[in-house]
Amino acid sequence: MANKTASLVAGAFVALALLSFPAAAKLTPEEAAALGADLTPVGAEKAANADGSIPAWDGGIKAPPAGYSPGDHHPDPFASDAVLFTITGANMSQYAGKLTPGHQAMLQTYDTFKMKVYPTRRSAAYPQRIYDATKRIATTAELAEGGNGIRGALMGVPFPMPKVGVEVIWNHLTRYRGDIASRKIAQAAPTRSGDYTPVVFEDEFNVVYSQEGQTEESLNNRILYFKQEVVAPARLAGGILLVHETLDQVKEPRAAWLYNPGQRRVRRAPNVAYDNPGTAADGMRTSDQFDMFNGAPDRYDWTLVGKKEIYVPYNNYQLHSDQLKHADILTPLHINPEYLRYELHRVWVVDATLKAGTSHVYKRRTLYVDEDSWQVLLVDQYDNRDQLWRVSEGFVINYYDVPMLWTTLEVHTDLQAGRYLAIGLDNEYPMYNFDIERTLDDYTPAALRREGIR
Repeated sequence: MANKTASLVAGAFVALALLSFPAAAKLTPEEAAALGADLTPVGAEKAANADGSIPAWDGGIKAPPAGYSPGDHHPDPFASDAVLFTITGANMSQYAGKLTPGHQAMLQTYDTFKMKVYPTRRSAAYPQRIYDATKRIATTAELAEGGNGIRGALMGVPFPMPKVGVEVIWNHLTRYRGDIASRKIAQAAPTRSGDYTPVVFEDEFNVVYSQEGQTEESLNNRILYFKQEVVAPARLAGGILLVHETLDQVKEPRAAWLYNPGQRRVRRAPNVAYDNPGTAADGMRTSDQFDMFNGAPDRYDWTLVGKKEIYVPYNNYQLHSDQLKHADILTPLHINPEYLRYELHRVWVVDATLKAGTSHVYKRRTLYVDEDSWQVLLVDQYDNRDQLWRVSEGFVINYYDVPMLWTTLEVHTDLQAGRYLAIGLDNEYPMYNFDIERTLDDYTPAALRREGIR
């Protein structure tokens, strides 16, 4: 108990020290030299933890396993792993120090929820050019005024050794997700009894920030271009959303357009941001919950709490399998825990509190960010009464044909409503295509108009 108390006190002093750093502090060459040495190329601790339950990072999965063919639903490279133990509401007190408040609440609220914990596999990996870019920009990347953007950064992780909370958020926003991708996915918001009508999307991501040959001028303050068409159900089919995601969304807000099939016209969409409702989500998520968190960080104060070892969703290849149907996954109250994999990983913990004079349905959010990939894995969201409201989980795999770590499914569980939203269901559709060919002309309002009318 004394050691635990000392650790908590030390952690509090670390947090206060981190908060005192200047917002625009750059890394020194001496600090940057740790990348690829004591630290991984993107800034994680390379070494194992004290008891070896988190192994040393050995490069992750850098190539597909034997037997993989392009277009496969990524066979599980860890299929032979056995469950170490299962956490339930009855035994959760044994593991409470490594559980988030959100997971503790889910275990307490739902007798049917459980967490099967597997051996930790540090599978995250990126192309070498992302590692090279991270090292190259480590001493030049800095926050724009107010932390609402970044400067001096291209392609790589801008802040591999974060000193303030908002730097961790920018690492998530700019993390590598491939250069370009298309996918067909479903979204479902089951009722308490388990009934649902899937909404099917065809998405495209053109992540210009990560592409070779870009300059700050050619990016034109853009991170990515995103297009989403609703293809089912029939009453929603044909609607298309186009988004230009900006690096500094306060200086230049996200630009968005909607094609309305009934009116057969394109119009500017000013409110695809912050706490406006997510597309066809039955009020179960906000716009800025997509991809676990997206958009401008300006409505929150971001406190870097520090690093912690917790159980997180990781290597969820079984959940990703085309041997499952969506109905196997979508059970009442929460998704089917039989297909979920949790592992012990180190995460950065960032606490976001709503700034005075601003508004959002979430007064506070605590984000848990994977040290190996900068992917947000878990988020606890609190309402204006300071009550835990929604728990978000990002179930990730290494898309080893790229390679990169990204979600195969996001789930936002509403503890107060007894419902949840699952977005990214891909089991019944062709696998993501990371080789589509597009130009920036394909992401203009005129192109949207032509595509909608076709």
